[in-house]
Amino acid sequence: MTAKIYRPSRTAMQSGEGNDKWLLEYEPEAPRQIEPLMGWTSSTDMKSQIRLSFDSKEEAIAYAQREGIAYRVEEPKPTTRKTISYSDNFKPNRATPWTH
Repeated sequence: MTAKIYRPSRTAMQSGEGNDKWLLEYEPEAPRQIEPLMGWTSSTDMKSQIRLSFDSKEEAIAYAQREGIAYRVEEPKPTTRKTISYSDNFKPNRATPWTH
């Protein structure tokens, strides 16, 4: 079973670069099934419930190697900051005219 090591993206409630933890999650062995009686989605894969957090990518890789877990690392995408100014909303040479 393969594990995925990644740094999760920030949530919609975060404005900064909040997540500095790395996660190790197992990839599903089999797809989820719909239980016929109630219609709930179920799975027999117990490892899909495991989420281990680490302070660095190297710690997560060392853990996976020590425990003999096959893994793949997903590097986070670099964040680009766009500098904007409130006064740019009122420039006379705006690309789109002000509507209010």
